[in-house]
Amino acid sequence: MENNIIPLVLTDEQKQAEETWRKSIPAQVFLNYFFAINYHIQEADDALGGLQHLPFFRAHQAELTTQDVQAVTRLLHACWSTEYALRATAELGDEDYLRNALHWTFPQAYHAIMAGLQAFLYTAGVRSNNPSLIRREVGRLVVRNAYPRPISFYAAGSYGDFSIHRLPLAGYKPGLHIAGKEIEAQAQIGQFLRTTRKLKAQWTRQQVQANANTAIRSQKTGKPLDKWTATHWQQITWRLGYTTIFDLLGRLRISQTSREIERYVEAEIDFKLFHQSLLNIVSYLNGLHESYVAKAMGLSQYEQLIAELPKHLQGSFVVERLRKQVQPLLSDSQPEVQMGIAA
Repeated sequence: MENNIIPLVLTDEQKQAEETWRKSIPAQVFLNYFFAINYHIQEADDALGGLQHLPFFRAHQAELTTQDVQAVTRLLHACWSTEYALRATAELGDEDYLRNALHWTFPQAYHAIMAGLQAFLYTAGVRSNNPSLIRREVGRLVVRNAYPRPISFYAAGSYGDFSIHRLPLAGYKPGLHIAGKEIEAQAQIGQFLRTTRKLKAQWTRQQVQANANTAIRSQKTGKPLDKWTATHWQQITWRLGYTTIFDLLGRLRISQTSREIERYVEAEIDFKLFHQSLLNIVSYLNGLHESYVAKAMGLSQYEQLIAELPKHLQGSFVVERLRKQVQPLLSDSQPEVQMGIAA
């Protein structure tokens, strides 16, 4: 029984352990979120082959000029080179290395996905570098079922009245542990969607109220309102668009502000698991976007693009995804050696 007694006065060592645990909670929650997304993807029956069942994918086509193909190729090369760097970190790193590598792995994961997304959007007629426009357009595509079920979830609605779609178990209360069941994964993703949309709503309100032309004002004083009712929040809901997996990935940009990332570097969490979860999500999303680009470009032209990859990407994960995902998706049968791509 003595071993179960909780001391009223903590020793210095116990205080330090308590403080470390407390500081680690935000990082652990962040790890939980991305592990949950990866878990949700991996558990789905149609995670890899889901595109072939989507009418949006089957109808996807584009007329691309030589200049268009060159522009898409540049975006894909940026995507793949960034993913290459992210993978190299995993190969080099032990726990301590991966801990300190968060300064660059967070933005690498984000930018790798965004470059691949831009390549896909280019073939869909959206040709912009504006982050807000990109998020708005990809949000619409998620809602229109352009993505397979594992990542087709989204949040909508005004502040204080958010709704989660295509994630039926998202209403359950999430825990502080790594998801081991689908209900836990969906609960954590649901919370991630709500907190991300809440932050976006608060940021949008700040921008609206800081602009003399858009600020919502008091009818009595004419000054911008400090306190908002539900009606006021509803007036800016259209500015939020939909909150999707791409908004969740946008949270990775926190590493670009060093004071924020230190909270994660100093935490006691499983950094290898964090990095692997990120890498799996990056690979999955990039594979989907590559499939869309290959369909728009034509499989033979896409294979030619792969055959002419820069040296560091030859025989890499890019070729593997072509063989395992893109080729089976776009053709009934393909030879194992084609356009200079070795089996």
